[in-house]
Amino acid sequence: MQAREVRTKEDARAIVEARGLSHVKVGLFDNDGVMLGKYMSKSKFFAALDGGFAFCDVIVGWDVKDKLYDNARYTGWHTGYPDAQVRILPHTCRDIPFEHGMLLFLCELDQAAAAVCPRRTFGRVLERCAAMGFDAYAALEYEFFVFDETPHSIREKGFRNLKPFTPDWFGYSIIRNSVHSDLYHQILALGENMDFPIEGLHTETGPGVLEAAIAVDRADAAADKAALFKTFIKVLAQRNQLMATFMAKWSMDYPGQSGHIHVSLRDSASDKSAFFDPAAEWGMSKLQRHFIAGQQRLMPELLAMVSPTVNSYRRLIPGYWAPTDATWGVENRTTALRLIPGSDKSQRVEYRLGSADGNPYLTLAVALGSGLWGIANEWEPHEVVLGNGYERTYPEELALPRTLWDAAQRLKASEAARAMFGDAFVEHFAATREWEEREFRRHVSDWELDRYFEII
Repeated sequence: MQAREVRTKEDARAIVEARGLSHVKVGLFDNDGVMLGKYMSKSKFFAALDGGFAFCDVIVGWDVKDKLYDNARYTGWHTGYPDAQVRILPHTCRDIPFEHGMLLFLCELDQAAAAVCPRRTFGRVLERCAAMGFDAYAALEYEFFVFDETPHSIREKGFRNLKPFTPDWFGYSIIRNSVHSDLYHQILALGENMDFPIEGLHTETGPGVLEAAIAVDRADAAADKAALFKTFIKVLAQRNQLMATFMAKWSMDYPGQSGHIHVSLRDSASDKSAFFDPAAEWGMSKLQRHFIAGQQRLMPELLAMVSPTVNSYRRLIPGYWAPTDATWGVENRTTALRLIPGSDKSQRVEYRLGSADGNPYLTLAVALGSGLWGIANEWEPHEVVLGNGYERTYPEELALPRTLWDAAQRLKASEAARAMFGDAFVEHFAATREWEEREFRRHVSDWELDRYFEII
């Protein structure tokens, strides 16, 4: 049996026994989409397949630097950081290619903790999608910068004067991917071996930046694949004495890094595209029009889930391939939503607002959930944008929040968010974003020192 053939608890036990493993690796994703986990003994794993296991709920109670939130209701010193129940997902079994037969199983928070679990939050959106009679498909594509650095060297340099993996601006370069073909082939093989197959891989504009497009799949599988891709690209880079970053904007001298999301719906009963109407302009069905309207109207309210870091908002500036308002266009890369006309198989919408630092479960929850909300309410989109979307002005309701703090306030006030994702999740996640903004405000930047220290 191969790892990706595992479907049941019995299959999981069988493959562990067949490989003679004493331990397996289990992992789950936190608020920020960071994978956390551990090695687990065979006996513990077998027991956990039936009854789950416990994980300290601090994993949803601290930030990316392991600092404890002081404003979260779900967990904190006031609760004593108890264990949360976790369930293992046998069908997510993967080989870890460089660990000599080691298996990885994804997990998710269960019982009461499911209310704040990012993967379970996306699951609630998928349940809504199924209840409406649709099957959702998605594909995510990521830009990431690679540096000739290590975790030690970047800290020794104070994250300054870093050496990119390759120099200069050279998008779609055959020279670069031929000279460094060994790394490219390692990335492609990793995608095949861990079941996040890469449809396209090329250099992007900027020194050392790559873009990878993960192949389309059902939306639940697409989210897992994107989350694993981000994690193990960083692992692979470091195993090659390199560093990969998915920061939205690591330098103001270069374009930001996107995490674009392609979404489509198919009718569950007929298996026909819900988005494609050959008789309509651009092949755009009425349902796709409502879907785009939902994405557009709710984009300002849900931005904190798509752009979840202080750094995310460095990217949202005109002229750098990132949208600044909740706009839509047809094959237009200056808008937040890009309608891609096609056929029954390819008609879709690209949610271009997404940035590389987003949690894939939450960015997909927004891209799909907001569209479904538009269908349910039969909303109509604003006027299509023709030409350069940066040169136009738009109604105030299409303006995106400019800071993470403002985005968190919009999320807390969103009735649609609470209906789609649950009050507990909205309250918890908004509090974590408020914490992130407050942590940023506590620090003095290099810009402030340079500007004010002597002169002011």
